[in-house]
Amino acid sequence: MGFLKDIKRLTEPYFVVNIILSLSYLIAKRVTFVCNVLFPGAECELDMRESEILFFLLIVVMIRTRKSGSVTMINYLSSSFVYTKVANLILWFYADARMGIVYGVIFVLLALLLPEPTISGPENIVYFRASGLDEELERNKKVTWLVVFYTAWNPSCVNFAPVYSRLSYEYALENLKFGKVDIGRFPEVARKYRISDSATSKQLPTIILFKEGKEVTRRPAVDSKGKIMKFFFSEDNVKAAFDLNNLYNECKSNPLKTPKKKKQITEGGDNGDMSSNHLKEE
Repeated sequence: MGFLKDIKRLTEPYFVVNIILSLSYLIAKRVTFVCNVLFPGAECELDMRESEILFFLLIVVMIRTRKSGSVTMINYLSSSFVYTKVANLILWFYADARMGIVYGVIFVLLALLLPEPTISGPENIVYFRASGLDEELERNKKVTWLVVFYTAWNPSCVNFAPVYSRLSYEYALENLKFGKVDIGRFPEVARKYRISDSATSKQLPTIILFKEGKEVTRRPAVDSKGKIMKFFFSEDNVKAAFDLNNLYNECKSNPLKTPKKKKQITEGGDNGDMSSNHLKEE
C-alpha cells in the first residue's frame, strides 16, 4: 500500500520537474537528438571528468540519505534532489557557461515557486513564533511539551513532518502538548537552544522534551565532548526515545486541575426593594 502511495506521489509536479532536472544533463548527453541540438558537432558521450562528477554524486547521495534516515522511495528522492541538481549545475557549467547560467536560474526559480508538497493529515500542533515558546513554558509549568525545531528547506525536516503530525494527533492531551518552531525564520531561537541551522547541520530537526518549563532530553543528543549523536527520526524511534506511551499514561492519570468557578446569585430582601449579592462556590 505504501509503495502505491509513493508511486502516486511521483506524479505530482514537484517530483516530475525535479526528476527531469536531476537527469537533465544525462539526457542531454545520451539522447542523440537532444545532444545534437544542444551540443552540435560534439561527441554524445560522457567524458572522464563528467563520469567522475556523477560517480562522486552517487556516493554523496548514498551517504547523506543514510544519515537522514530515508527509508522510503519518496524520502530517498527528496533527500537527493538538492545534490543531484547541484551536480547537474556543475556539469552544465562545465559544458557551457551559458547553459549553466540558464540551468541555475531555473533551479532557483523552481525552488521558490515549486516547494515540496507536504502530506496533509490530522494533527494537534502549536506553531510558535520567536518568543512564543518561552512565554508558554513560563505560563503553565504543569504542561509537558514536546517541541520540534525545524527549517522548511531541510529534507529531513520535511520527511519527519507527517510522522510528527501523527504522533501529535495520537498522544496530545491537555497537559501533554506538541509544538513546532521554524528556526529558519527565527534564528534567535536556534541560538538559545544551541541548535545549528546551517546547510550542513546534523541537528535538523531537533526534538526537545520540556517538563515543568525545563528541558529534560533532546534528540539528536549531544555527548560530553559536544559531538552530535546520530538519530533516525522514525515514528518508532521517537516513541522509544521519549517514552511516549508511559509519558502519555502519566499525564493522563494526572490531569490539570480546573479552577473552581464562582457563580453569582441574587437574593431579594424582606421588603423586595433591596438585594444583596452572594458568591457561591460550585
